[in-house]
Amino acid sequence: MVAVSAPHNGKKTRHFLTLNDISAEELSSIIARAIELKAEVYNGTSKPLLDRKVMGMIFEKSSTRTRVSFETGMAQLGGHALFLSSRDTQLGRGEPIEDSARVLSRMVDIVMIRTFGHDTIERFAEYSRVPVINALTDDYHPCQLLADIQTFVELRGSMQGKSVAWVGDGNNMCNSYINAARLCDFELRIATPEGFGPTAERINAGKERIKICTNPTDAVKGADLVVTDTWASMGQEDEKQLRERAFADYQVNAELMSHAASDALFMHCLPAYRGKEVSAELLDAPDSPVWQEAENRLHAQKALIEFLLTQ
Repeated sequence: MVAVSAPHNGKKTRHFLTLNDISAEELSSIIARAIELKAEVYNGTSKPLLDRKVMGMIFEKSSTRTRVSFETGMAQLGGHALFLSSRDTQLGRGEPIEDSARVLSRMVDIVMIRTFGHDTIERFAEYSRVPVINALTDDYHPCQLLADIQTFVELRGSMQGKSVAWVGDGNNMCNSYINAARLCDFELRIATPEGFGPTAERINAGKERIKICTNPTDAVKGADLVVTDTWASMGQEDEKQLRERAFADYQVNAELMSHAASDALFMHCLPAYRGKEVSAELLDAPDSPVWQEAENRLHAQKALIEFLLTQ
């Protein structure tokens, strides 16, 4: 179901809280537009499409790629981005989320939020008069999936009918790949240690495209794309040693990739910990698409912003 909030000036406001908020056709359009916008940057033909538009960026979780990509994206589109830390705003002093949403959405044209609980962004969107973008919650990271999909399309074409292996923690990235499997029509094989997989509810929601594997090799065998993420996400620092023991056999390296398709891609949303979830050899390979994937956050998010502001 598409996330919407109360009508403003007779129009319902579209939000992007998970990939489920857009259709397969809209996703394809956003990816195609992202590739166009990227080409315009490289060709020096970018246009100020969002002149005088302002984005409010609320950060309750720190970030490098998210802040830089959204700020740069708004600048390239001719707009402006405001960095709002919970340490510097009333949100960090206990102002109700609903009140912050009511006020901020009367002053800016679009809001991006990077926070912990997914319910926080849902509540904000419910009371916002402008589009709200999920730039990461504990449950989902849909903007990263836009970048991943764009990268695959650029290098291998459509993801339809392909097989993707998720190796590691059943975290927000894994949950977003479950959503992507439905939208892009690919098979998703998930390999996680016992007790660290996605919830049964999420698995059942996409069960026709999901396969739970007992070990990483089973998941990776013949896969067109292999994806992993850090074993301990932000907020799980106290579990780091426990998780490193549990995930010891889940490193993605050259040996594991040898079981994938001969032209398989490896992706990681970063930051990466070499020697933990991924080998340095694989991450730093000359043809590694991980850096292209990181850059595509910028272009995919520009296409998303343009999409939401022109609905």
